[in-house]
Amino acid sequence: MTDRATVPAPIDQPATAGALLTVSGPDRPGVTAALFAALQAAGPEPVEVVDVEQVVVHGQLVLGVVVAGSGAPDLLTRLHRTAGDVAAATGLQVSVEAASAGQQHTERTVRHHVIVLGRPVPPAAVAGAARAIAGVGGNIEAIRRLSDYPVTSFELTVSGAGSTQLRTALATVAAETGTDVAVEQAGLSRRSKRLIVLDVDSTLVRGEVIDELAARAGRAAEVARITAAAMNGELDFEESLRARVAVLAGLPVGVLDEVREHLVLTPGARTLIRTLQRLGFRCGIVSGGFTQITDPLAETLGLDFAAANTLEVADGKLTGGLVGEVVDRAGKARALARFAAEHGIPLEQTVAVGDGANDLDMLNAAGLGIAFNAKPVVREQAHAALNQPYLDAVLQVLGFTRDEVLDADPGVSPLG
Repeated sequence: MTDRATVPAPIDQPATAGALLTVSGPDRPGVTAALFAALQAAGPEPVEVVDVEQVVVHGQLVLGVVVAGSGAPDLLTRLHRTAGDVAAATGLQVSVEAASAGQQHTERTVRHHVIVLGRPVPPAAVAGAARAIAGVGGNIEAIRRLSDYPVTSFELTVSGAGSTQLRTALATVAAETGTDVAVEQAGLSRRSKRLIVLDVDSTLVRGEVIDELAARAGRAAEVARITAAAMNGELDFEESLRARVAVLAGLPVGVLDEVREHLVLTPGARTLIRTLQRLGFRCGIVSGGFTQITDPLAETLGLDFAAANTLEVADGKLTGGLVGEVVDRAGKARALARFAAEHGIPLEQTVAVGDGANDLDMLNAAGLGIAFNAKPVVREQAHAALNQPYLDAVLQVLGFTRDEVLDADPGVSPLG
């Protein structure tokens, strides 16, 4: 006679129910503790905390807690009593509504951060961004303020839409409202950036150095026209550079010192560099300008690296020629790759900032390429575009709040 395994009869499991409790009103110490202590005491059956989200906006608290437990009618009845106890103890409003117990097991989806920046940010910009996001099937899951000075910026966490869709839809909003809108994919890669390279002329500093040199040679208008065409991508950069340098022949080398001493850093440049250095970034400059200008600048700012062209000098005067390899559009991308390799940093963990067509290869090679007050052709192709006059707005595109900047760099005044 053989033994047969007996399969036990299935045991009925109590149905699991869920509920959302929302607490709102003036924020004060002890509210969260009071709510969770009340949930712990909401017997006889225990409840499980499934999700929690809290935000305080100008002193007004909104705290949402999703819980799960057995027995839908009984659970809701118990939680209504709990809500009444918490409301009486805190003086805040507490509401309870049924929620799906399986709601926490939602399918993973790609999320993006949409950063809206302006000085100021008008309501039309936020409304337009929200409509554009909804129009491409996106959903705004959260909004937080990143900064209120020197620009106002807000970060929207968005799910359900692709990067290209979002950038295309939001570009129109930015143009119509005079604000900047940047889009970045959420995830570890955003906060893993470790190296930044900055263009120099019209990015790290105001104006174009070669235009200043040309003015001293009496050829300002001619060179300015060539510079503009080159930055717009209308001329080959190396060809245009050699043509502009040629008109400098005969200038005394001391003119370089004069121009360097009169350089004006873009507002926010020192804050950007100091903050990123304190956060462990490697910082450098890659320029189509000249080493006689950029090397002393890099030393003054404590940068890790610098790459630029070198003007040829003979008998104390500029010859109108260049020495060595030209740092052109492709050269800038090679310089970025070289600096990243020297410090063992993958390209996807790098940031590049520039304004001209000769920056495009560098911007596209970096993990994040930011067009700063750039020509239209550059804005259209970069990962993000800033049209604010403050270089430290780059920090908000990277997701850092103003408070984090102040914490990282005590030298920054709360007013900038």
